[in-house]
Amino acid sequence: MSHQHSHKQEEEAKKYDYLYYVIGLVFGLITGFVIDKSFIWVPIGGVLGLLTAAFFANVVSKSSEKG
Repeated sequence: MSHQHSHKQEEEAKKYDYLYYVIGLVFGLITGFVIDKSFIWVPIGGVLGLLTAAFFANVVSKSSEKG
């Protein structure tokens, strides 16, 4: 019974994983703009924001589910 319950929780968590990426992208773009007030850093900030979001979604949040 608990295995079925944990599987349902994983599906619930995966349903909202896209939020990590959206928030990482938006704040990465904002940070890239604030760094130099030019649009050169905006795509770089977006990429770094997506990489940070991917790290958080795949490493940090997975380890907190186990504990």
